[in-house]
Amino acid sequence: MKFFRSLFQQIYSFSNKTLVLAELEMRKLRHDPTELLTRAVQPALWLLVFGQVFTRVRAIPTGNLPYLDFMTPGILAQSVLFIAIFYGISIIWEKDLGVVHKFLVSPTPRAALVLGKALSAGVRGLAQGLIVVVIALLLGVHLNFNLLSLLGVALAVVLGSALFSTFSLIIACIVKTRERFMGLGQVLTMPLFFASNAIYPISIMPSWLQVVSHLNPLTYEVDILRQLMLVGGTGTYQIGFDLGVLAAITIILVLIGAVMYPKVI
Repeated sequence: MKFFRSLFQQIYSFSNKTLVLAELEMRKLRHDPTELLTRAVQPALWLLVFGQVFTRVRAIPTGNLPYLDFMTPGILAQSVLFIAIFYGISIIWEKDLGVVHKFLVSPTPRAALVLGKALSAGVRGLAQGLIVVVIALLLGVHLNFNLLSLLGVALAVVLGSALFSTFSLIIACIVKTRERFMGLGQVLTMPLFFASNAIYPISIMPSWLQVVSHLNPLTYEVDILRQLMLVGGTGTYQIGFDLGVLAAITIILVLIGAVMYPKVI
């Protein structure tokens, strides 16, 4: 009984510190909400221009789904990716301001520091997702508003945001300067996006790119979103498998990030 009580206290303490750090990160968004609006420009352009044009051309086979419907989950995943992949630059700013030093001398577990930032990235991803959904509705995309589906979409967005933001944090711990980080972040985003099923099905890719796509976490996020967001949406994998892959990769990256975090100094 004493063992379980001690375990519960440790879990409660870890969770509480994680949520406090996540709330601290979210204050930044509350002080500057215009960041979300400016980041909504890119997905809006993809849906308004790219989606509308290729819906008319009908050059990409999407089964029974209109191309605009097909690409909407991919653009949501892309939007989440683009926000999360540059999240690690805040670590470099905090290092320069001395904030990281204060965190590291505190009794807060390193994993809680990393997970707190991952959760705050998830909240940003949800806010961004809401904007994409509104744009999609205005364009006539056939969205599924079943409650369980909406909860699944929210979970996929949070997991995707946490995964890529933690990956971003690890990169920041390695490169340690803003200039190198921005350059590397820009190099990574486009391959991750185009080597996924975001804007075209895996079946039309060349064989080598199909292998890369199956190794790309963004593919599994898009697959979940496409099944849950759309009326009549279908996917390559089972939803449980997709979620399991995202959760497993996120846990691994959080553990790596916990080890790497002190090395940002």
